[in-house]
Amino acid sequence: MSAYPTGVAVVTAMSPDGEPCGLTCSSLISVTLTPPTLLVSMNVHSRTLAATVDAGGFGVNLLPARSRAVAELFSSLTADRFSAVRWAPAGRLRLPRLESDLHGWAECAVDQVVTVGDHALVLGRVVDIAGDPESPLMYGFRGYATWHRDTERTLGA
Repeated sequence: MSAYPTGVAVVTAMSPDGEPCGLTCSSLISVTLTPPTLLVSMNVHSRTLAATVDAGGFGVNLLPARSRAVAELFSSLTADRFSAVRWAPAGRLRLPRLESDLHGWAECAVDQVVTVGDHALVLGRVVDIAGDPESPLMYGFRGYATWHRDTERTLGA
């Protein structure tokens, strides 16, 4: 699957002690439009998963192309990832939103959690969204890239 390009997001949640937590995620799926539902996959030992389940929600911070360093930070073992980014609590659930590193945002309320092997599939109903027209950060072939929108469109192709 490393050869399959996908967008990059940082999934965030707020722990019971009020500390933000998050991780880089490229396993994000839009499941349904009615109701709008997203699926993210997280390791069962993840602090972010535990906070997501406890809080009953998670934030999806879709990263813009210029935020490769943020994707790398949130995929690292760095303990205090949030000290290196500008963030603020957002939405009804007051989830951590990366204020300076957003291509898009979704606040999701947990509907269901299904454990499959060493990961949990978390289904979340989208309760708030926001977007920015900036090009998204992509990941594939074990590297980062930018998706550039075509300036020309061909009809009938």
